[in-house]
Amino acid sequence: MKWIGISGGWRKTNSQVEEDVRRVVSEIITNGNGIVSGGALGVDYIATVEAIKLNPSATLIRVYLPTTLQIYSAHYRKRAIEGVITNVQAEMLVSQLEKLAKINKDAIIENKENKIVNKDAYYQRNMEVIRASDELIAFHINKSEGTQDAIKKAEEKGILVRKFEYTIN
Repeated sequence: MKWIGISGGWRKTNSQVEEDVRRVVSEIITNGNGIVSGGALGVDYIATVEAIKLNPSATLIRVYLPTTLQIYSAHYRKRAIEGVITNVQAEMLVSQLEKLAKINKDAIIENKENKIVNKDAYYQRNMEVIRASDELIAFHINKSEGTQDAIKKAEEKGILVRKFEYTIN
């Protein structure tokens, strides 16, 4: 069994990205392998939806958070108030992560050290995703810095990296 890291943009997706993520995650889970993601909107969210559908016990899902689930949830709700994301997006993500934690408490890996969610916390989270992965599949949307960070870390670790590149206006 292998653990496959999933990385990708959170700001924008489209039907092609969603189709590709769902197909790749379906292949991973049906082959008896697991996914590792960072619990964000966009690609991570889509991947987790598909993985839960195919692995209802969530034994093949690991989600690394940059903070505790409580801090992370508050952060997303604050981002909705700020207008960076919608309230619906924030609540969908929080609901998904809470559901995953109830299904399999070991599926959510919290970082209890970080008290704030910022770029450093996200990049540290990327490192944890890569450490836990045997390979990485990157859905690189609009040359996202965060996805590029995960790709760089995976290449430095010497694991296989498969990239899907997208430009979305």
